[in-house]
Amino acid sequence: MARPRKPLLSRDLIVGAAGALVDAEGLEAVSTRRLAAALGVSGPSLYNHFRTKDEILDAVADAVSARVDLSMFEPGDGREWRTALHDWAHSYRAALSDHPNIVPVLARGPGRRPAGLRVADAVFGAMTAAGWPAAQATRIGALMRYFILGSAVGSFARGFVDDRTAYDPSDYPHLGQAHLLAERQQEVDEGAFETGLAALLDGLGLQYEALRGAGVAGAGPRTPELKAPEETV
Repeated sequence: MARPRKPLLSRDLIVGAAGALVDAEGLEAVSTRRLAAALGVSGPSLYNHFRTKDEILDAVADAVSARVDLSMFEPGDGREWRTALHDWAHSYRAALSDHPNIVPVLARGPGRRPAGLRVADAVFGAMTAAGWPAAQATRIGALMRYFILGSAVGSFARGFVDDRTAYDPSDYPHLGQAHLLAERQQEVDEGAFETGLAALLDGLGLQYEALRGAGVAGAGPRTPELKAPEETV
């Protein structure tokens, strides 16, 4: 029998099928058996491309990271650090909102995932280029990830049921309108994200001005005397 001109499997096909399963049914739905059935191949053939299920999930997570816009961190882009963080946060959240079930894998950190590492590298590089000390640039990258990933884990508004009788005013005197939150999910959740992001960036702006006043931030490229021992990516 002649060999097919194109291979039946590729990493991209496996990642696509695994991503569809994660989106539809969650992380636990991904198994060698389910993927093989979805792709019309035998289970062992998957191991020609991935050694373990965790490697497949890492690849799915990295495919989501690859969708995040990083153009605002490029040297010639022109956006100042605060605007760059704001625009990146919205792009990152949009990517996660489309694939919320993969967030627990992303929350583990980039590990060896190329796209995830590019995100971390871009944020850190842009912050240090703006004059932030390296240790603080690391913390900024971390806190932004905490905030964005946390916002994508679930919906605050959908946590309340669309039933007026569920919130008896004798028990919950301040939740008289809580039953309306579910139908306003997008407005509530997006408003909360923007409120939190503005507060976070305002706080960083105050820190930045304090560092500038101390002659640290905004002073151009880092110099040896500004670098503390713990200042690492």
